[in-house]
Amino acid sequence: MSKIILTHEVSGLGAPGDIVEVKNGFARNYLFPQGWAVSWTRGGEKQIEQIKAARVAREHATLEEAQALKATIENTKVRLVVKAGTGGRLFGSVKTTDVAEAVAAAGLGAIDKRKIELSPIKSVGEHQATVRLRDELSATITLVVVAAK
Repeated sequence: MSKIILTHEVSGLGAPGDIVEVKNGFARNYLFPQGWAVSWTRGGEKQIEQIKAARVAREHATLEEAQALKATIENTKVRLVVKAGTGGRLFGSVKTTDVAEAVAAAGLGAIDKRKIELSPIKSVGEHQATVRLRDELSATITLVVVAAK
């Protein structure tokens, strides 16, 4: 097990500035190459304080923006065009990347695909997805999945 400092949010692990213990291979093969974490050192404590200070400053500035975005997202149906066969069954399924691109195309702003949580979507119709805008604030997106002509 290695102690690391997260520099970006990692789903299920923590937020920037958190010190967590993960298996060596996970840190070495995934977190470090992606740039999402650094090794923990005593000198790294200063870096943690800078990361947390920046996060607090961003949170205060974006709380109102996040609440406005939530209201906009929940009042808009996002249209998603995908390939489908007979009976409305999709070829494959809808991914979080597809949802993020559809939200951006609808003019609602950029959403990080890692913050989108959805159950498997394998048919056309209306579906729900959840977006974590902040730690305590989530929005529900209504997706209208239609077959490509």
